Amino acid sequence: MEIFYYFCIRMKKMICHISLLLLLMMLVGACHKDTKVERNETPVDTIPMMVMQIQKCSKLYTAEYHLHKIVTHKDQMRLKGTFLAKEFDITLPVGNRRIAIPIDATLKAYIDFGGFSEKNIKRRGQKIELTLPDPKVQLTSSRINHQEIKKQLSILRKNFSDEEMTNYEKQGRAAILNEIPNLGILEMARESAANTLIPMICQMGYKEEDITITFRKKYTTDDFPIILDSKSFGK
Repeated sequence: MEIFYYFCIRMKKMICHISLLLLLMMLVGACHKDTKVERNETPVDTIPMMVMQIQKCSKLYTAEYHLHKIVTHKDQMRLKGTFLAKEFDITLPVGNRRIAIPIDATLKAYIDFGGFSEKNIKRRGQKIELTLPDPKVQLTSSRINHQEIKKQLSILRKNFSDEEMTNYEKQGRAAILNEIPNLGILEMARESAANTLIPMICQMGYKEEDITITFRKKYTTDDFPIILDSKSFGK
């Protein structure tokens, strides 16, 4: 009888241990299941936050370029007209006029992020590409270095007038404008913008190698109306 009683007690203990073990396994399974559900949740959409942060950059100056341009001009006094129904164009032997005008100018490129939106962002999985707004190039300063102007005048020729000097300065501005595509200032602007934006995007969980910063196209002289700040060039 005692043996039977002892056997029953042992069985009860074993049943309790087995029950506790089963309960523990069920709890672990439930926790593991919950963890899997959390991991499979859709990641938080960071694009609106990214747009908001980039818009705060407003007008971001990204590149600066200093230019020294020399405008040269040479002319001769000529006599033009008509005699006996024939046109004539004669160079008068009174000497030439020559001038070399040094012009110093500063160009700055900037990107206005005021209109930046989700349309400028493409995301494919972990890869993300930002298309920057069109850059702008601004002529922030230009001046004639009067101390270094070189002139050569014949005794019979008049000095250059203020109006002529103003026209030569305009020619210098036009020459600077034509050189912009060859200066690399737009690529400098893209790289500078990338150096500003990539760390910001990395803080949102993206890897640097997964981020691409680009313009919508490669700009040429045909794009001058788009990229030039017309106010600064006096257009």
